[in-house]
Amino acid sequence: MDSSETQYLFKETRLNLEPPAPASVVTIRVPSKSGGGRQQQRLALESSAEDETTFKIKNLASASSVYHRRWHDTPRSFLWRVLEDGTLLSIRAADVCKKDKAPDAPLVLNFHFAVPIQQGCVAFADPEEHDALCVFVLDQASQLYTFTLRPDLFRKKTAVDAGLSELGKVQSPAGLGFKTAHRLVAVSADILLATVNDGGMIRFDKSRTDDTSSGLWKESFFNVQGWAQNLRSLLPFQGKHTIRYGKVNMEYSAATSLQVTSFGLENALFAITVCLDHRMRIWNIEDGQILYTGDLLDVDRPPQEVGKWSIDPSQANLVQVVGRHRGQRFCATYSPIGPGEFKFWKIIAKDSHTVMVEDMFPRNTLLPPTPSSSDIWTLADFVLASPTEGAVNVWTLWKNNMTYRVQRLELDRKNMGPTWESGWEGVYADTAIVAAQTSGPCDSTDVTEKWLQAILQPGRFTKATLETALSIYERGLGKSKDSSKGRGLAESICSVLGSTASLERGPSGAMDYEQFRASSETQWRRFYRLLIELDRQRGEAIGLALDPEADMVWVVCTDLLSAITECSNLERLHHNITKPDEDQVDQAALVGSALAFVDGFSDNYVQLCTAVLRQEIFEESSKTDLERIQYFSDKAGFWRGITDEDCAQVVDALGTNFGVVTDDLYRSVLDLIAAPPEAKRRHLRHPLTEFGKKLVMKGVQDNIDLQWKVCFSQLILLVHMEFEFDTEEEALHHRVSIGPVYRELVSALRRLELLKWLSRTELSIPLFKTEKGAAPVLSKKGAKETQVVTALEANVGHLLGFGNVRNEPLSFSITELIANLCAPDSDIEVSPTLIQCSLVKQERADLALDLAPFCDQNPFSVYIQGRVMLVLRDFESAAINFRKAAIGMATQNVQSDRHSCGLLDDTEWNLLNSGQAKYYSHIVALFEAHRAYAYVLDFARLAVQFLNVGKSNESAHADMLSRLFNAALATSQFELAHTSLLSMKNEALKHSSLRKLVDKMCETYHSHELVSLPFPGMQQDVETILAQRCRNAMDVINGFPYHQVLYAWRMKRSNYRGAASVILDRIQKLRHAGEGDKIDGEDVLDTPVTRHYLLLINALSCVDPKQAWIFDEGVEHNGEAPRRKVVSLADIRKQYQDELDRIAAIQNNQFGFEAGDVMEIA
Repeated sequence: MDSSETQYLFKETRLNLEPPAPASVVTIRVPSKSGGGRQQQRLALESSAEDETTFKIKNLASASSVYHRRWHDTPRSFLWRVLEDGTLLSIRAADVCKKDKAPDAPLVLNFHFAVPIQQGCVAFADPEEHDALCVFVLDQASQLYTFTLRPDLFRKKTAVDAGLSELGKVQSPAGLGFKTAHRLVAVSADILLATVNDGGMIRFDKSRTDDTSSGLWKESFFNVQGWAQNLRSLLPFQGKHTIRYGKVNMEYSAATSLQVTSFGLENALFAITVCLDHRMRIWNIEDGQILYTGDLLDVDRPPQEVGKWSIDPSQANLVQVVGRHRGQRFCATYSPIGPGEFKFWKIIAKDSHTVMVEDMFPRNTLLPPTPSSSDIWTLADFVLASPTEGAVNVWTLWKNNMTYRVQRLELDRKNMGPTWESGWEGVYADTAIVAAQTSGPCDSTDVTEKWLQAILQPGRFTKATLETALSIYERGLGKSKDSSKGRGLAESICSVLGSTASLERGPSGAMDYEQFRASSETQWRRFYRLLIELDRQRGEAIGLALDPEADMVWVVCTDLLSAITECSNLERLHHNITKPDEDQVDQAALVGSALAFVDGFSDNYVQLCTAVLRQEIFEESSKTDLERIQYFSDKAGFWRGITDEDCAQVVDALGTNFGVVTDDLYRSVLDLIAAPPEAKRRHLRHPLTEFGKKLVMKGVQDNIDLQWKVCFSQLILLVHMEFEFDTEEEALHHRVSIGPVYRELVSALRRLELLKWLSRTELSIPLFKTEKGAAPVLSKKGAKETQVVTALEANVGHLLGFGNVRNEPLSFSITELIANLCAPDSDIEVSPTLIQCSLVKQERADLALDLAPFCDQNPFSVYIQGRVMLVLRDFESAAINFRKAAIGMATQNVQSDRHSCGLLDDTEWNLLNSGQAKYYSHIVALFEAHRAYAYVLDFARLAVQFLNVGKSNESAHADMLSRLFNAALATSQFELAHTSLLSMKNEALKHSSLRKLVDKMCETYHSHELVSLPFPGMQQDVETILAQRCRNAMDVINGFPYHQVLYAWRMKRSNYRGAASVILDRIQKLRHAGEGDKIDGEDVLDTPVTRHYLLLINALSCVDPKQAWIFDEGVEHNGEAPRRKVVSLADIRKQYQDELDRIAAIQNNQFGFEAGDVMEIA
């Protein structure tokens, strides 16, 4: 069947397996009895440069699959991978959803082995009696490791440390001393089955006693003759006809594929094997008897043709078994010889030793059709699924080098021939390489920014891929890797690629920016091709993994995990656009013609249309619908780039005058992007795990791209059709209501643009969720362990999940969840305002600002815009938003859900919707926290204005006055501070505020304003404060001149004697400081002391002569308390004259000796 005829009913969602952070990986060194022969190689590997070989060894798995537990489900699914040449086994939980309130399991356990793991010898089991995962590993030294992993090991690192000693046990089976195991299967936690190279099998039974001195496992040997193997079978066995596989000779009777079933019988176990001699054998593994032997294609072949029909030992999955009936199973085998052929068998087990095998379709040659006839495809794997009793689906995995395709067939047993030929359904794999658009001269985004967005898109490339590509690129340029040390990944990429292009002058002498842009574009495309080549290796398929309980198939790749989900209605139409269903022909014509029409646009016209669309999405318009369409057409101007051929293709698809287009057709197309009715209003009983969130986020990214492409092209085509007519009567709006269609498309694109921004914006969040009251998990360096996730996952992930996972396939539930999230009428709330709250809470207000165009204009949204601007310190914009939101946020008795993602606490919520006064007081507190005191003044005034004076509001009134006063102080608006001070009723608060005001005005040298303020009823308090400052001021030379302020204060209020006392105190302190003889000007008699004497005499001269006296308090000297005395104006004048005489004598070199003088004689 050619790919052009395949109906795509399913799609792939590819998920990177990169751990969220290094801290989520737990390394466990597994001790070995045979020593560490691989340590040197591993050390060399770790120290070698990041080349392509190292990249493959470290990141690309040689074997991998998903194991689903049967008995326990928290977690239920586990992804395991074998890396680093078989020396590392990596296991992680891979559940998409979990039970409500169940803990997540984010850890990855890496088991490092000293000896490489034997290929095909990793097995898992789920013990029914206790919740654990049993892991069984055989290495190339024939050592059997048994690990019992409790679920806590995948949740908490402390659980790994505590249980490390009891984690695993090792045994060297005697039966593998001279034989080599080929496949290992876990029948249960107590029974293992290993096929060996001599054609026999070894059964391992777990010891039931606590004494394991003789070994944890008891061995039983079976050979092809059907009896227990004796001691001679332990000798090396080589027949005449063997196949060389690696270093081992494989007997033709050796089993390469194995399935174990009980057929529903009690105390019976059967092994159905496909052997290298192209035969199927059925064993009773209780006693080792072979109950059936037959050719895979049910053909009798002579013994001499065995070599021609031998199967390659690397084939691991050639038989599958399904069924629920007691004693009966449906079996499928695949013969890889030649073109490959399937056979389906009905196997009936009457008892433990009687088996009947019947070819269900003996007349049909069931050659599976390849995905396309033009390429060479190889069937790499297949699985059988039986979602309900009697229904059987075949899933096939085809490979062509590193490319793969998956197909499904629902078997119709009554009409097998035609169904087999034409009933195969395809799985759509979006393997298109999406590169950045070419940057043009009119593009505002430069080459580097566009390519960085494409390369660093979340989920696109792993960090290891980017680092390896950069290392190879650097080596190609001849640079050392050391040049990028100490830089981030994006910075390193820009630095290396930027060094390859230089801005030079053109022939005219001007800077040749076009040549620089073209050169940069070339280097980025080279680097991108290198990335694609590395990434293609990561997507090489290893096999299929079926989850029978959830009815979901996974494609396991070397470094990817791909979930196969059902196509949504839009995806099904888009992926089958050339072969639609009969009832979707017109829909396919409308969608397909629009996509082809826009694909013909140049990049410049696409950019113009996108720019005009942004205005339509984000700006409120008062225009009518037809005016908006006209405006879009005029501004975008894409009609200038349309050819007659482009128009003819649209007419061919939609008929003359676009006759196919009707209101009903548009309604049916718009319904494709609407939310599925079944997905809405579901109870979230099974929330997504961290693994499930990443899977859904990747699916959402893919769906956003598809929906955006379809809706954008529909909008462009609608505008084109509206103005493509010969006469006015033929205009589309005369027969189709294009206005509502235009509005719905714009609405859908608005939500998609929001989701696109969220899915491409990354945030750092805590790696491990901590319980309330618990300490956060810290790294070795003491910092919090974080992981990088998209803003969509961080803010919407907790809203995603499923209802009842048992009633429908998980592949369908995932599709509906993704479609519901992207739909314009979705019931999953994606509130830009609440996301802004979360971003501000996480100190990412810069990202919150980017969401502003998406927010509506309701009061809470406008208030949050103010909070965003406040954090960004755009105080003017914040104040404008707070004022706009005032009426709505202050209105009382308004019901609020109080959702703010933790941005507002209960105290803040209580101030909202409780009146204007409380609202403005809340805004005052916000501005005050950011020290924006100018705005504190504005809003504090408003708060005081709306506060009703009463006993109930006394504390609030006092608080606002205090904040107003402090803000006025901070902004040096002292008159306002003085006014606020006078309004205060609380005496204690008033006095402390007065002290602040006096000190602030003195410190800022506003003493003139201080003296001028009236301070009614507080003048004495001001004087007391200043007097205390004067007493405490001992450094009168460099300190603040409080004496002068107090002198001016007292002189202003005619307290001349008080002013004189202050000056006398300052004179004494100046003398004590030794400043009495310092000459400031040309006049030798002009010193600080003499000037102050003049002030003192002037002050006392203003008093009645009888009252012209003051107390001389003196200055403490050498610890002696000063004596208080009275000095008159005459005394002051005499002291002044004495001071002048003393200075004159000094200037005339007239020195006297006093009794206290001491002379040093050398």
